[in-house]
Amino acid sequence: MAFENLKVKIYADGAKLEDMLAAYRSGTAQGFTTNPSLMKKAGVTDYKAFAKEVLSEISDASVSFEVFTDELDTMEKEADILSALGKNVFVKIPITNTKGESTIPLIRKLSKKGYQLNITAIFTIEQVEDVVDALDADTASIVSVFAGRIADTGRDAGEIMRKAAVICKRKPKAELLWASCRELYNIYEADKCGCDIITVPNSILAKSNNVGKDLKEYSLETVQGFFKDASGLGFSIL
Repeated sequence: MAFENLKVKIYADGAKLEDMLAAYRSGTAQGFTTNPSLMKKAGVTDYKAFAKEVLSEISDASVSFEVFTDELDTMEKEADILSALGKNVFVKIPITNTKGESTIPLIRKLSKKGYQLNITAIFTIEQVEDVVDALDADTASIVSVFAGRIADTGRDAGEIMRKAAVICKRKPKAELLWASCRELYNIYEADKCGCDIITVPNSILAKSNNVGKDLKEYSLETVQGFFKDASGLGFSIL
C-alpha cells in the first residue's frame, strides 16, 4: 500500500455507505468519520437507520457519529443513544455550541462515564489543552484539530499539530486527529507531526496511485491531457 511505512492511521471521511464499505474492504481506511454536512451531501434522510446500517457492516473499526443538537442537555441524551449503538462508536462532540458555550463540562462527564468521544472543530492550542484535561485517562478518545482549515487562514498548521501531539500524550488513550485534509501530502505531514490519525476524503484517497510516481512521466501525462482537452474544444489561435 502507498502509506505502509507511515505510523499515522488513515480514516475515511464521508457518509456514502458504498464508499465507506469500499475503503473498509480494501483496507485503505482503518476507521471512519461522518458529520451532519457530509450526511446532507450524501442524501441521508434517517440518521439512526444510516448509523445502524453502517455498524452492521463495520463492527471492528472505529466509526464516529456526531450529535446534532445545539443544547448541551440534549447533546448528552443524543450521546447516550449514539454510544449504545456499538462498541466501535465514537461520539463526536463539538468543542462549543453555536452560541460559543463550551462543551468541556459535558466532555468531562461523558468521558468519565466511559463513552468514547471524538471532540471536533478544535482550532487552538488552548482548546486542545482544555479537552485533554477533561478526558478520562482510561477512556479512548480522539482530539480532532482542523489543520486544513487552520492552514486556510495562512497559519502554520504543522506547528500547531506538533504542539497538540505533545499535549495529547498526557492522556495515554487520547489520539490526535488531523482533520480537514486538503491534499495527499497532508498524510505525510500528519505523520511527521506525530498525529495518530488523519481523516481523508475519498477524492484524495483516490490519488494514492500517484505516490512514488516518476515526475517526468507525470509531466508528460499532464501535457498530453492538456493537448487532448484543447483538441476537443475545436479552438484555433491562428
